[in-house]
Amino acid sequence: MNDVRSQSAHLIRSLNDPSRTDGLTPPGWTALIRAARAANVLGLLAERLRAVGLVAPAAPQRHLDAALQLGQRQIRSVRWEAHALQRALDPLRIPVVLLKGAAYAMAGHAVSRGRLFGDIDILVPRSAIGDVELRLMVAGWASAKSDAYDQRYYRRWMHELPPMVNVRRGTVLDVHHTILPLTSRHTPDAARILRETEALPGLPGIRVPRPTHLLIHSIVHLLHEGELHNGLRDLFDIDGLIRAFGDDAFWMKVVEASRELDLARPVHSGLRLAHRVIGTPVPPEVFARFENADAGRRTSPGLQLLYRQALQRGVEEKTGLLPELAAFGIYVRAHWLRMPPHLLLRHLAYKAMMRLKNDEPALAGRA
Repeated sequence: MNDVRSQSAHLIRSLNDPSRTDGLTPPGWTALIRAARAANVLGLLAERLRAVGLVAPAAPQRHLDAALQLGQRQIRSVRWEAHALQRALDPLRIPVVLLKGAAYAMAGHAVSRGRLFGDIDILVPRSAIGDVELRLMVAGWASAKSDAYDQRYYRRWMHELPPMVNVRRGTVLDVHHTILPLTSRHTPDAARILRETEALPGLPGIRVPRPTHLLIHSIVHLLHEGELHNGLRDLFDIDGLIRAFGDDAFWMKVVEASRELDLARPVHSGLRLAHRVIGTPVPPEVFARFENADAGRRTSPGLQLLYRQALQRGVEEKTGLLPELAAFGIYVRAHWLRMPPHLLLRHLAYKAMMRLKNDEPALAGRA
């Protein structure tokens, strides 16, 4: 069912079937907790163990309990921030759409149980982005990027403002006006996502995407992300959404929406990856529908292998050369998808120059 090995494989098996942890030795628990923490799925593991009534020995259980408590605090924090966003942005009379972890939590989706995250992501109309930023600044949010180049990079080419941090609470907010960079190879219509959202009780200005778009965004985020430190968590997000909503009518909507948003290929690849790595139940006819929607193209076996190898990095205590090369390949691919070659070369050259400049004082100090 999966190609990842050792700690990664054991972690995936334990998440899919928590009863496998019964009888683990102390070193086995240590390895499992370490792998789950590294993959940012410790809260998910704790939730799944609790759901089947399994209690770990005292030492590992302390880590699991702490992850559960952190998850509960994060849900309370998201609720607080959602109300703060409502107060700050309600005068604009625009849809403010929560994305990813915040959306799962506020909508009460099962996939939110045990899911740990750091940022709150929102999607707003591009035409209102300046007004949104101004009102957030008045409400206590400030840009986390002070470098002029970074500011220009985000505002000119990216799909979001530079990250904003609340000066009182330290919460990080990512304000999106679409779900992929403006220079990306794919050009999804964010207006369609904004139109097809669902209201949250008691928060008339705050909305969440419908489950079809939640799934598509989760897959696209994974397939366009250059760093896979949360890759396994994202795969289990995809898996959880599919298990919660994946009837035949849902699959029809996913295929159609992926085609309409110009995202059939990455969504197809992401579904193959989730099916292959963690056993996500995707019916064979769904893959056939995606091949038809994408002009008969099949997903690249090489790309699948690249991701399966790269997902090991950071979870395993020791990885060979192949996972390291795969992680670098994913990083390069993400930037290649993000912008055309001339912009990419200019961007990477600038970043390399700044890295060398920042290293100069340290090198001088060692001389």
